[in-house]
Amino acid sequence: MIRSARNRPLVLIGLSLLALPAACGAKAPSGAESPEPRPTAQPVAPTAVPVPAASSVPAATADTLYPPYMPMAGLRRPAVKLFVKCDASRAAGREVYAGRDAASLYGRVEGGFEFVYEATDSSGAPCIYPFAPWMPQIVGSLQGTQYIVRSSVPGRRVTFRSGDEWASIGLHMYDIRQQRVHFEMRDIELDFPGAIQPQGALHLEAFGGAAPGLFTAVVRRSRIYGGKNALFVPPGQTMLYVEDSDLAGNVGTSADQMHTTYINGILVSHMRNSVWHGQHAWANMASGHQLKDKAYLRIYENVTVSNYPTGTTASAMPLIDATSFGFTWADGLRLERLRPAQDPREALVDLRSEIVYGPPQNYPWNLMVDPAWTMPANPLTALDKVYLSVFLNTTVRSFRTEPYVFALRPQGLGVTPGTTTVVGNEQTTRAQQRMVSLAFNTTGTFKRAYSPEGWTFTNPQLPPEAQWVTDRDAFAAHALGLIGR
Repeated sequence: MIRSARNRPLVLIGLSLLALPAACGAKAPSGAESPEPRPTAQPVAPTAVPVPAASSVPAATADTLYPPYMPMAGLRRPAVKLFVKCDASRAAGREVYAGRDAASLYGRVEGGFEFVYEATDSSGAPCIYPFAPWMPQIVGSLQGTQYIVRSSVPGRRVTFRSGDEWASIGLHMYDIRQQRVHFEMRDIELDFPGAIQPQGALHLEAFGGAAPGLFTAVVRRSRIYGGKNALFVPPGQTMLYVEDSDLAGNVGTSADQMHTTYINGILVSHMRNSVWHGQHAWANMASGHQLKDKAYLRIYENVTVSNYPTGTTASAMPLIDATSFGFTWADGLRLERLRPAQDPREALVDLRSEIVYGPPQNYPWNLMVDPAWTMPANPLTALDKVYLSVFLNTTVRSFRTEPYVFALRPQGLGVTPGTTTVVGNEQTTRAQQRMVSLAFNTTGTFKRAYSPEGWTFTNPQLPPEAQWVTDRDAFAAHALGLIGR
């Protein structure tokens, strides 16, 4: 755990010990394959904005817990710590500090920083700061540094509210090479309804990394609204963990190219006990996705994804647009679709293969069909040798009976030179595919769990050697172990 705020020692505690008891050691579902799960008799559409469920783990305890695959040893206490006062800052319309002032940094910081915002005003109400937080320029060596933005009281959220078109929190690091860097945002609400310019209301980038270098980013108990993408994470040697949070939508002016969250070619995206909704949509086009996730390993636990809009029509696109390259593990995923202005795209979770994200070394096997590979007669005996997605206990609520929930798109023949665009997907055979998807206990308003593509299995009886796929930690260890992480 990291206790940099109080200069305590660094100790690693895995989430599997306290924060995620229900996700660990799950038993393999039983029963014969059933390609046609029984749908709900009548469509049941969501009627209210989704909100995260209350966490059973106290905030102060949760702040010490990290996923077991996320190495936290070796980080050092931030060199700069600044405390921002509530009432004085609100009166000034900018940060007013207690003690050391940001002016002493000359706009630059080396050795990491920690910004602590006073949680309440003089009346005891949650503090609302009428501006976007100021972030310094990062200089010098990054090795072992931490960058923390948090409320002064764990579990008591502070709000930043600004109509400025450039409002954003941005952490930008370049040429990190083999350095280890950590960012954390806790108990923060970003309310930026006019921020049409920045790529993300929260924009986290760490370019130029190479193993064993690593950038980890943790968002806890926060709400993010605004930007072209409310949360934007460019490609890199990055692991992202989001828990107990509300990703409430974006405000970009090109709604078909922007999303509530856009995660592009990173190592891990791990979402827990959080909601995605509010994609800025237009009536005359299908618009973007609530969660566009191109990480190598994706983990979704107790996550709700809804096209419930914020001030616009509902998006007609799939709720989750993920790459089929790599690995997905989900338990307790809730998918909610309201009626959009256009005819909706068929899939709710679209595992796509038309574009390559991330460097080749992030993948253990060829992303295109390979003459050396033919799927065995029983793919369930080869789950450790394929790109794999597993969906446990998914619930669907929709204004209609959905044709299917998940789509696993086929691999292609190659990439157009000079681009990341895959060609020949429609020309490959089923036997050539090196991808499998499994769905267990999917319920709600739909006809089939899967579209009629690829190697997909609904409620299969797993052989003994494949039981690991239903255990989150074993699944993550397998996926990351294949690329030496």
